[in-house]
Amino acid sequence: MSDVNDKPSVWFHTFGCKANQYDTERIRQEFELRGAETALHADAADIAVINTCTVTNQADANARRLVRRLRRQRPDLRIVVAGCSTSFREAEYHALEEVDGVVPGHDPSAVARLVPQLGDVAVAGPVTSGVSAASSAPLQRNARGTRAWLKIQDGCDRKCSFCATRIARGASVSRPVDDIVAEAATLAQAHPELVLTGIHIGHYGKDLAADSAGTSPGLATLCERLLEEVPVRLRLTSIEATEIDDRLVDLLAASDGRLAPHLHVPLQSGSDRVLRLMRRWHTREAYRARVLAIAERLGAVGSGAFGLGADIIVGFPGEGEEEFEETRALVEELPYTYLHVFPYSVRDGTVAASLPDRVPGDVAAARSRTLREIGLRKGQAYSETRAGTMADIVVEGRDDRVAGVTGDYLRVGLLGDATPGGRFSTRLRARAGRLTAEVPASARAAKGGASALGASGGNGARAHERLPAVDDDHRARDPVSAR
Repeated sequence: MSDVNDKPSVWFHTFGCKANQYDTERIRQEFELRGAETALHADAADIAVINTCTVTNQADANARRLVRRLRRQRPDLRIVVAGCSTSFREAEYHALEEVDGVVPGHDPSAVARLVPQLGDVAVAGPVTSGVSAASSAPLQRNARGTRAWLKIQDGCDRKCSFCATRIARGASVSRPVDDIVAEAATLAQAHPELVLTGIHIGHYGKDLAADSAGTSPGLATLCERLLEEVPVRLRLTSIEATEIDDRLVDLLAASDGRLAPHLHVPLQSGSDRVLRLMRRWHTREAYRARVLAIAERLGAVGSGAFGLGADIIVGFPGEGEEEFEETRALVEELPYTYLHVFPYSVRDGTVAASLPDRVPGDVAAARSRTLREIGLRKGQAYSETRAGTMADIVVEGRDDRVAGVTGDYLRVGLLGDATPGGRFSTRLRARAGRLTAEVPASARAAKGGASALGASGGNGARAHERLPAVDDDHRARDPVSAR
């Protein structure tokens, strides 16, 4: 905790998706520009900012539980809550006596205005009634880890029956291409990989002004600009398979790994009947055909490295044995390298919450285990094919607890000293049932903490600072929050 005349210290906690994590980074930057310092632990903070998630009822409950625990442990702590859950349940948070301030949504300046210890933004002048200059300034760094999230849009125009995020976030709104490229260039000075995230990135650009030919800039246009102007590895976060056009696939195939050969394409169900109940807009066959076509194209490039993941909900209301078997058969057929499988969890206020034919919890749990076992088997089989092949590796972690992340989204053990922020190419080896990689001498950790990327001089080399961590909650991932 700070003394009276010191800068106020702030601890941040994020529930939920990558978009939420990005929003926390913007809030952190706003606080720091107003004179605050980031605390790594709540017991060292004057202020706690909790960025909430509303993907399930349990997500709401987790946020409230944290608020109460913090108040018991630290009666003097100022607690401010923001995020999706506060948008959805603002009155309930105002009614919590443990909470000192509530912001529906993620506006950094609105959160900061609830903390009287903070001054105006030092670099931007006084805060007006609108969003401060700091709130719209490029994010300088991502304090939560080695790879940085770069939010390209917010909101969603789809109406999946199980999802409350679209209600909390509103309609899809895309950031201008120039703004994203400028922020990416800034983040690239501190991070070797940028992950393009949002709530529904497949709709990026649909709301932006069209060019002279009447075409709005889409995700492929944005990726082309980023590949041309930002010299780090780029990765797409969750994107719908039916919204991946041929131009984007061409970029994935031709970028030589700069646009990571990895796609996370939510399936949710392999049954047309369940997909209709979920109010998904695609059929089983449309998804299947598109995934197979993409996998065939990208699997023919270079070593054939291509990571493919999916979200699946089991036990959705109305899912019988026949419908589950359709999902299981599709999962067996498609070349997934990993799966995120979740038993259906009720979210009040959604259409799905009122659907009949609920699936018993033990049945949903058994179905979840079945699919997870398939996912693990497929992942192991894919990893075995990668042994002996080359991989582009980014080093992430903290201090001596580091690992490598490949372009196709494999986590590999590193043999040799490496510093978070390093990036290098090396050959993968199988060792004791897992993939490992020898850290090249040119990429070994230097004394004093210089990054391996900076030492190697390759891959758009620059010195990458070691970044402190902001607390994030990854314990309860969901089909929506995996974005």
